[in-house]
Amino acid sequence: MYFDGRSVSVADARFGIVASRWYPELMDQLIAGARDWLLEHGVRAGAIDLARVPGSFELPMGAKALVDTGRYDAVICLGVVIRGETTHYDYVAGESARGITELAITSGVPILFGVVTCENRDQAIARSGGSKGNKGAEAAEAAAEMVGLVRRVSGS
Repeated sequence: MYFDGRSVSVADARFGIVASRWYPELMDQLIAGARDWLLEHGVRAGAIDLARVPGSFELPMGAKALVDTGRYDAVICLGVVIRGETTHYDYVAGESARGITELAITSGVPILFGVVTCENRDQAIARSGGSKGNKGAEAAEAAAEMVGLVRRVSGS
């Protein structure tokens, strides 16, 4: 048996977006990319909620708050972490990834990692709607596919 979530409509699904407040101009682009992708693929505007958290380290806890409501078919986590002069980058990027992964596995709800992790600001700009695309839109597409996969596998 072969399961593929891309062929399942998710127009009736509810999506939560949890977004960091760091680098607001980049975050605005990532959030817009995610929302625009969902809207272009039939998700109603009222079925997309946004929650803001202080930084990328707090994304897993913000996602858990949304998951715990039982209202969302998927949660998209968006953030930007740019390497600096200290090891702070490693902790924030690694722990946000670990927390998001752990929540997805334990909750059974697709939780998507849309965190731009870059060496410098130019790389982050390129991935937040610039020459390398929009990681927010990519995370939304992956969220829709995972919702479709969960529905296909569960038969709902």
